[in-house]
Amino acid sequence: MSDLNLPVLDLSLLVQGPNAAARFREELRAATHDVGFFYLTGTGVSPELEARLLQAAKDFFALPEAEKLSIENVTSPHFRGYTRVGGERTQGRVDWREQIDIGPERDAIDDPDAPGYNRLIGPNLWPTAQPELKDVVTDWHDHLTGVARKLLRAWALALGAEEQYFDRHFGDPQTLIKIVRYPGKDDPTPQQGVGAHKDSGVLTLLWVEPGKGGLQVERDGEWVDAPPVSGAFVVNIGELLEYATQGYLRATNHRVISPRFPDERISVPFFFNPALDARLPIIELPAELAAEARGVEDDPTNPIHATYGENALKSRLRAHPDVAERWHPDLVAARAAF
Repeated sequence: MSDLNLPVLDLSLLVQGPNAAARFREELRAATHDVGFFYLTGTGVSPELEARLLQAAKDFFALPEAEKLSIENVTSPHFRGYTRVGGERTQGRVDWREQIDIGPERDAIDDPDAPGYNRLIGPNLWPTAQPELKDVVTDWHDHLTGVARKLLRAWALALGAEEQYFDRHFGDPQTLIKIVRYPGKDDPTPQQGVGAHKDSGVLTLLWVEPGKGGLQVERDGEWVDAPPVSGAFVVNIGELLEYATQGYLRATNHRVISPRFPDERISVPFFFNPALDARLPIIELPAELAAEARGVEDDPTNPIHATYGENALKSRLRAHPDVAERWHPDLVAARAAF
């Protein structure tokens, strides 16, 4: 794996004794300080579960268009459900992909005085023609939640905090699973599957269909390929972890280039984030780490909010303007005033 552009970390080191666990934590700290992205093996996710997920994804996207559009996200005030090809934007440009967004299954909050980000809370939209999708996604969610918690505890120790630091400040996690299909394009130049962006939360675990490339990560001002590694997830940190470490850990730009027709690509990012009303306090880093903190990136077009819900709402409103305009014109107007 020496020719890969990202580091490779083995999560199973955490259960191989104190020395191995310390080695993993040091590799984790270095990878996310230097790069912000890495491959993660040793997660315990079985090939059988991966195969179930991939088949469920393919079955969903093969449904008749009318079935998919029956759960289209423009019918959901909570930005859940199906997004047709071209229905999402990054940096104002159309992304060439279709997807289904699945979050925590909760009742909507009707309080008009509640913070705007509470509008992200609500029920999912499931395809009636594919009842097995919910079971697969539930199994996937439960397993990856365990992986995410292990990573956060390892990060806490690596950054000089106590092991339960993130657990104490997370509250009830606000997760999001996107099942994404990138259809092939026959254009002669690379096309935007999803445009350059940083994730708005804390932690992302990305599963990619075996053998399918297209993911690129920005390193030292250059775009480098991050090809899939068998049995591994691609992991990256989000803007909220950059904020909590005052830039010692840095959220990194990444994008996906569309495959060439007739090829296609399935990917499933899992976003593990704190409760919408949670504020991750700034971590008091050891002196030697604090000296290397670069500060939170100052981008007037992309402010990083301390409260996760504000960051999540910012991301959803700009990615899905049709949903925002239909259900949340007051929030759109409020942001336009600044």
